[in-house]
Amino acid sequence: MIAALGLLVGVVLGLLLQPDVPVGLEPYLPIAVVAALDAVFGALRAYLDGIFDDKVFVISFVSNVVIAAGIVYVGDRLGVGGQLSTGVIVVLGIRIFSNVAAIRRHLFHA
Repeated sequence: MIAALGLLVGVVLGLLLQPDVPVGLEPYLPIAVVAALDAVFGALRAYLDGIFDDKVFVISFVSNVVIAAGIVYVGDRLGVGGQLSTGVIVVLGIRIFSNVAAIRRHLFHA
């Protein structure tokens, strides 16, 4: 419940304050958002399965964002940042859709 409240407060503050993202970090923001969404949907799935642990959620959230941004950073240094960004988005997208499917099955008992 606290995580959902924190997410809601963060979204509202972001919409109200409209912070500027430094130009150097702009390529990493979409990757970080998708990585964070993966952690949130994974946490919701774990909650519905009865195995949610807040420490695991925080570690998953932070590590997903750092690892995804790190992969894209390395890709930028190697000159293949676009390709690695696409790869990260595809992998995390698959994980998000898998978690959403499991949540849907849990909620609708299908």
